[in-house]
Amino acid sequence: MDENRVQILQDLGPAAAQIQHPSFVGFFHPYCNAGGGGERVLWTAIRDVQKEFPNVICAVYTGDTDASKQQIIEKVKNSFNIDLEPTRLVFIYLTKRYLVEDSLYPRFTLILQSLGSLVIGYEAISKLVPDLFFDTMGYAFTYPLVHYFTNVKIATYTHYPTISSDMVNRVYERKVAHNNEARLASSFIWSTGKLIYYRFFAKVYGFCGSFASVAMVNSTWTKGHIDELWHTKAEIVYPPCDTERLNVLPLQGRKPIIVSVAQFRPEKDHSLQLKSLAKMMEKYPQTKSMGVELVLIGSSRNEGDANRIDRLRKEAVELGIEDYVRFEVNASYNLLVSSLGMAKVGLHTMWNEHFGIGVVEYMAAGLIPVAHQSGGPKLDIVTEYDGKPTGFLADSVDTFADALYTALSLSEEEYEQIASNARASASDKFSEEAFSSDLLCALRPCLT
Repeated sequence: MDENRVQILQDLGPAAAQIQHPSFVGFFHPYCNAGGGGERVLWTAIRDVQKEFPNVICAVYTGDTDASKQQIIEKVKNSFNIDLEPTRLVFIYLTKRYLVEDSLYPRFTLILQSLGSLVIGYEAISKLVPDLFFDTMGYAFTYPLVHYFTNVKIATYTHYPTISSDMVNRVYERKVAHNNEARLASSFIWSTGKLIYYRFFAKVYGFCGSFASVAMVNSTWTKGHIDELWHTKAEIVYPPCDTERLNVLPLQGRKPIIVSVAQFRPEKDHSLQLKSLAKMMEKYPQTKSMGVELVLIGSSRNEGDANRIDRLRKEAVELGIEDYVRFEVNASYNLLVSSLGMAKVGLHTMWNEHFGIGVVEYMAAGLIPVAHQSGGPKLDIVTEYDGKPTGFLADSVDTFADALYTALSLSEEEYEQIASNARASASDKFSEEAFSSDLLCALRPCLT
């Protein structure tokens, strides 16, 4: 056993030191303290591995150097209601996480972030070589590095492919998106250059992903892209949702509140939510007297997120809807559950969301989802249940406005019927038990 492992076992205390033949699983998750859906997957996976394999030490490679082990564990409990075993959990702190911050690279973001991940990947394995390297964020460029330097098995849970055919097609069709600025999309030369760059990057990304021994993905949409790029057969393991706790929230007494649960990242498109609310009130002015409120709940990870929130507040003022919008930044899990228990509608506007765990939480909590007609919400989540509707899909300001109005205008009987369908669908497919069973089935060959 190398010196790093011996030191870790000593630091963990007598209980860890007495483990016979300890095995180390390294969870590569540089933003483990972010508090989003990806982090719920991470902490649920760690909890399940700790329960199933008493000889495993879970090591989390994280760049959250400003948070202690105790602080992170407490946040996990407060945010997700997940209990961890601290005597078999260690944090390996990475000092160069800034190299994967998108704000550092205004141009060639994909390739430069990926190259940056090589640096922190090397830093991770230089501090601890695990028996299984488990990437839970999607930094595929680290896989060849880990393979050639350590020859350990590599598992991955991919929430979203770094590049996809949809992204390439948007550049090819010269459509404006968060990854394709208007002034570049309008230029034939820039678009052609970017198309070449994206196609080259997709080839390299596919090569790197092929080093994964176990590939898990969170949705049908993600599986299609990963299988195509990595030439693999990924296992769909739907992310965990605390359906048991959310299912007990009563359907009666709900208010005309629209809840949006999403990190304040650009691709979540909170601006579309504000515009849709404003359009709904313009097209259906009677909604202003209904007591409608849009509550934006999400975590702010860094200065970029904080600036984005400030811009959204200003946009609400410009649209004249500031009195109908409330921001809940870095809210506790209890506040989240309380908000879900009062609202009727859950709003989700990200285009080609890889999965959409927030949408599942809406459904489990008894909200009617109004989600983007693409990605996971379209293919896996907001689908019929026993031939009955579970929510609404939209893809523009106008269609979102109409869907919101329709959901808010339902009679109590109609609302409870659709909400019940949605809740039943979420409980069947997306419970923590279903996640645990599928995850452990995929990992067991690597851990036994």
